[in-house]
Amino acid sequence: MSPGTVHQRLVERSLAGRYELFLGLGGGLAVLGLILFVSALQGDAAVRAWQLFHVNWLYFTGLAGGSVAFVAVQKITNAKWSGLVIRFAEASAAFLPISLLGLVLTLTLGYHAVYGPMEAAVHGMMHSKEVWLSWPFMFGRLVVGLSLLYWVGWKLIRADLVPDMLATRSSVGPGRRSLYDRWTRGYDGTPPASLAHESRLHRLAPLYVVLYAIVFTLVAFDGIMALQPHWFSNLLGGFYFMGSFLGAHMLLAIMSVYGASHLGISDLVSPKQRHDLGKLCFGFTVFWTYLMWAQFLVIWYGNLPEETGFVFARLWGNWLPVGTAVLVGMFIIPFFGLLGVAPKKVRATFVFFALVSLLSLWLERYLLVMPSISAHPGPRFELPETGPTLMFLGLYLLSYALFARTFPMVSPRLAEITLGRERGHTLVSAEFDHEESPRDYVAPELIERREKPR
Repeated sequence: MSPGTVHQRLVERSLAGRYELFLGLGGGLAVLGLILFVSALQGDAAVRAWQLFHVNWLYFTGLAGGSVAFVAVQKITNAKWSGLVIRFAEASAAFLPISLLGLVLTLTLGYHAVYGPMEAAVHGMMHSKEVWLSWPFMFGRLVVGLSLLYWVGWKLIRADLVPDMLATRSSVGPGRRSLYDRWTRGYDGTPPASLAHESRLHRLAPLYVVLYAIVFTLVAFDGIMALQPHWFSNLLGGFYFMGSFLGAHMLLAIMSVYGASHLGISDLVSPKQRHDLGKLCFGFTVFWTYLMWAQFLVIWYGNLPEETGFVFARLWGNWLPVGTAVLVGMFIIPFFGLLGVAPKKVRATFVFFALVSLLSLWLERYLLVMPSISAHPGPRFELPETGPTLMFLGLYLLSYALFARTFPMVSPRLAEITLGRERGHTLVSAEFDHEESPRDYVAPELIERREKPR
């Protein structure tokens, strides 16, 4: 297949995604979950419903923010392998406005249900901690911090979309044409414009990564640690945002396999690319375990009552089965499952281990939150807990589908770089293989292959 034919196919396939399954399933789950959630709020289970609302907010916010962090890291490292799949991570950015709305609802309507035990515990503590955990201070720093993070994240995603919207503008229907015209105004695709555009991406990406670490640390401190205010851990912030980063890689594994099939480009997403993504999933699984062990080890040998209580509540007694499931699903199964080469390359096994990790990550968020605030002595999952869980899952799928139906779900310019490196087409001169250059965006048929001297 000639480079020109590949380019035309990428343009056509990038606009072919309708994601009817995500749209229908997401809409149905969101409506059903909302009905169950509102019904629970009318009765005695309102507190339980808000508590699971908070758990799911932490989980899905982590996936969305971590997915944008994945994109930012790809830009910082000038990664070429992810060109065909990076848009499947960028689509999660559509959930960010919903996340911000969920935060406001938690800190207003659901505040006493979630933070009631904390309010009772902070009385009599040192003044500085009482001020830090006060509602105005918490509300202000979280809303401002997440708003800034999401604004930078969306600017990053938008900057990466603009060249592809220009490339596909002539192929979109009238419903999307005005949006594409508006967003690509001022960008003409010339080498100087491409170079300036790349510079913009390389300014936004590091900024997002720094803000991601800071803001998600605050989310972990206020959303998890504050629920048990006598306990503290400096490592919890990193544990939360790196766990979210791991979840983003596992989510991308699933979305890339489904999306490639849905768009009809499964033959272009090679086993080598799945292997590259699988190695990252494996590596961050090990890193998550390292952070978990580092936190546990310090608490164990310190043996301070204000620290050990947090661990005992989760790894002994009624909560032990959940803690065991988290360890098995987050580490043991993915570690041994993704240890070999073949399970990373085969779609079915890769998706299976990614799904196990994602479900276990939800249980981990549940375990971090619920023993601190639940009036029940152990785990409980009934209709009041089902409502917000289904609602958040549905909203995530729905927002993802709306992104996919609006923007190109394949980046022709980045996909051509990936395919060129894998199939022997030199999209850039060999001297530029490890550097960003505006020549990356010149059509491959216009560039003569030049071999480096051996």
